[in-house]
Amino acid sequence: MTSDYTVKLAVELETAAQLRASQFIVPQRPWLDLYGINVRPVAPFGSASSKQFVDPALLHRVLPDELLFEIFSRMTPYAMGRAACVCRKWRYTIRNPVFWRNACLKAWQISGVVENYKVLQLKYDGSWRKMWLLRPRIRTDGIYVSRNTYIRAGVAEWKITNPVHIVCYYRYMRFYPSGRFLYKNSSHKVKDVAKYLNFRASRADCVFRGNYTLSEDKVEAALLYPGMCPTVLRFRLRLRGTTQGANNRMDLLALLTSGVNDNEVNGPDEDVLGVVERWEEDETHNPDVPAISHKRGLTSFVFVPFEEVETSVLNLPVDKMDYYVPG
Repeated sequence: MTSDYTVKLAVELETAAQLRASQFIVPQRPWLDLYGINVRPVAPFGSASSKQFVDPALLHRVLPDELLFEIFSRMTPYAMGRAACVCRKWRYTIRNPVFWRNACLKAWQISGVVENYKVLQLKYDGSWRKMWLLRPRIRTDGIYVSRNTYIRAGVAEWKITNPVHIVCYYRYMRFYPSGRFLYKNSSHKVKDVAKYLNFRASRADCVFRGNYTLSEDKVEAALLYPGMCPTVLRFRLRLRGTTQGANNRMDLLALLTSGVNDNEVNGPDEDVLGVVERWEEDETHNPDVPAISHKRGLTSFVFVPFEEVETSVLNLPVDKMDYYVPG
């Protein structure tokens, strides 16, 4: 039996194809509807107007509507949001649900197409753009960074002063839509780590791979530290944002380490999360590696887009980021 959401998927694609024959897009603005003002759209594959239309903007006269639509289709959702501020024509064109449908299906691809359509109809009134803004999602266009510091006592000189040092280190997490993520714990700045935080990183770079799942705003992630005594590092995180749709913060709720048997996992590329996702916090399968719930280094993650890694304030030295603590 054909699912109702499968039928709606076909209807959605048919609706997108009907934009060729449309004459106008009626914006949902009361002050425009009152006077019957319609805004001419940019057609997806051809001109939507049957007669010659001269746009007063020089850019629109030089750039065909077909190419403009193609440019928008290759933009990231955040770039489209900035482009929507250019002019009224771009704003109403970018509200085309085709753009936001592709972005949503890519962002939540691990949930599956049918499940995404169910969530769309049940929670977001069939609006892809509303779903993109309101539904929690993990951003993949940058790196989540957690900056942690602690104070270490120095060596006293002549028994007069008691020097202290502020030690700073970072936790880096880069997520992928496929359910994989990369993790690195380092004292190096964001601009240096971002260059090799990818799947091509060598073993010397100490970049570890893991798997994650997203349920509402909760993130469960796990990775395997290989070695003589394999150790599983588990994260429990909560997504939030400083503004609507930003998803630029992740609170680290719990950080757990525990041991696993050699016969439970075959290597670091295996889905470790599927093995340990139902374990208790104090559960370990290797007596040589005790289960530990860490209480330090739980600073929230801040999202840094790739285009801002060179200029991020997280690159500043300790003396400009932290207060000086006298001995």
